[in-house]
Amino acid sequence: MNILVIDDEPELLERLSSVLTKEHYSVVTAEDGKAALEKLWNDSYDLIMLDIMLPHIDGFEVLKEMRAAGISTPVLMLTAKGDIEDKVTGLNLGADDYLAKPFSLAELLARVRALLRRSSSASPVIEAGHIQLDTISREVRSEGKTLTLTAKEFSILEFLLHNQNRAVSRFTLAEHVWGDDFDPFSMSNFIDVHIKNLRKKIRVDGKPQIIKTVRGFGYRIEG
Repeated sequence: MNILVIDDEPELLERLSSVLTKEHYSVVTAEDGKAALEKLWNDSYDLIMLDIMLPHIDGFEVLKEMRAAGISTPVLMLTAKGDIEDKVTGLNLGADDYLAKPFSLAELLARVRALLRRSSSASPVIEAGHIQLDTISREVRSEGKTLTLTAKEFSILEFLLHNQNRAVSRFTLAEHVWGDDFDPFSMSNFIDVHIKNLRKKIRVDGKPQIIKTVRGFGYRIEG
């Protein structure tokens, strides 16, 4: 599951990213409204955690623009303000839940799980070709056989499947899998090596390879 966390407090962003990653969520962060909208236009997410007080473009405007664009991703509003007016405004603009700072991490995770359960009326299994990936059990199967993938290989495959039929750049994929630990200078070939190993594991004789190379850019999974 991919979560976009939008907040202008670097320490809180780092803390939330760490906690959510340990819960096996894939986390992308943004520190202002403008950066948040750019990430929303370029990628898809399963949940958005959105602060109200943001530089450049506030959280209400971000919410208004994404809903106007037809993005129905669940939104959990995070704010230091606890008054009813802000809560009502956020909900009227399309927020799905509201959590005032300071909050306990236990409550935050409970809200996250509830929103993801509520929004996942569809099956948790993502399919492409002969591959089925279960986002809850974190299992990958091919023609009824369970495949053994490393955590990084699973994250790469899951991200590509979430962006099925869309080209994903090597940098975006690396940033998603390694986060802030990714160094484009010393780790430039990491994605290619992991893709090569992943292809070997999911390959089935007589069937086309589902991970396609987009020359000079990155990769794409065709559904």
